[in-house]
Amino acid sequence: MPPVAPMLAKAVRELPVGERWYYEPKWDGFRSLVFKDRDELELTSRNERSLTRYFPELTSVLRRELPERCVLDGEIVIVDRSGRLDFDALLARIHPAASRVAELAESTPASYVAFDLLALGETNWSGEAFSARRVALERVLANRRGALACTPVSRDPAQAAEWFARFEGGGLDGVIAKRGDLAYRPDERVMAKWKHERTADCVVAGLRRDERGKVASLLLGLYDRDGVLHHVGVASAFSRARRDELADRLAPLGLALGEAHPWIGGEARGRRPGGESRWGRGRDAAFEPLRPELVAEVAYDHLQGDRFRHATQLRRLREDRLATSCGYAQLEVVPPTVLSELLGRPPGGAT
Repeated sequence: MPPVAPMLAKAVRELPVGERWYYEPKWDGFRSLVFKDRDELELTSRNERSLTRYFPELTSVLRRELPERCVLDGEIVIVDRSGRLDFDALLARIHPAASRVAELAESTPASYVAFDLLALGETNWSGEAFSARRVALERVLANRRGALACTPVSRDPAQAAEWFARFEGGGLDGVIAKRGDLAYRPDERVMAKWKHERTADCVVAGLRRDERGKVASLLLGLYDRDGVLHHVGVASAFSRARRDELADRLAPLGLALGEAHPWIGGEARGRRPGGESRWGRGRDAAFEPLRPELVAEVAYDHLQGDRFRHATQLRRLREDRLATSCGYAQLEVVPPTVLSELLGRPPGGAT
């Protein structure tokens, strides 16, 4: 029964190879464990919160299609009409109004891509090797169609490399590698994730602090062709030494009383930070504006529209770079691809 923390992965720079490794596409959605006990069904998130109320169309499918009692690990995704993953549509589901959730469930139905089996009937599979769990999972999901799918798996690193290169434009996050002898180990980083990584030079235009007053994240911006600065994401996860370094470097960039900022006030034109977090209601989303003069080189995996999909990693501060030169033109645009080949079905959601 929930809560159970999902098994996690640690980032690697190269795909691990060898006879013991299994490879899967890394789906860009909401990580979710499914707990089904006859008519009772619960979807939980990576941080063990309930997602059940936000995906009514999916829970109906899972109640109908899954065995009476089971626990699965997988990813909730929304595939748009063009056959690509739409993470923004997933974010829109975390809404307090049931009427809005129902409306979105109808217009942008979700799918569940399963990649592990923790329990079936009276049997706890979590202590078994992944190679055995995968065989059992394939039996459970044999001939399933529509909104419930089993993720592809391969023992061939060349196949994994092809997924990595070919399907990024459809929204895949990279490749997951698991050892065949690996038991399911909740909340441990025992899998490997090979993700796309690129770098960009961004304007540091604000910061957020943690509860101790330390620098928690940098707010990043890029200029469009018209010279408008747009908020594109954050850089975070700093060491203690890096936090102290940033505090000293950012202190002179604080705004003077009455000084203008491109993300504040009625004249602001670009995409701005702010808004209440859907995952932590009541969390303070305020930021401290900074004069947009400092440039940071950051590593990112991929874009979601006109912003970074995940938090970026700070590589270095670029004292040699003018902030006004940091624009969208430097970003690599990945050609779009369709994911239906991986799932063996046309794009769409719950049916």
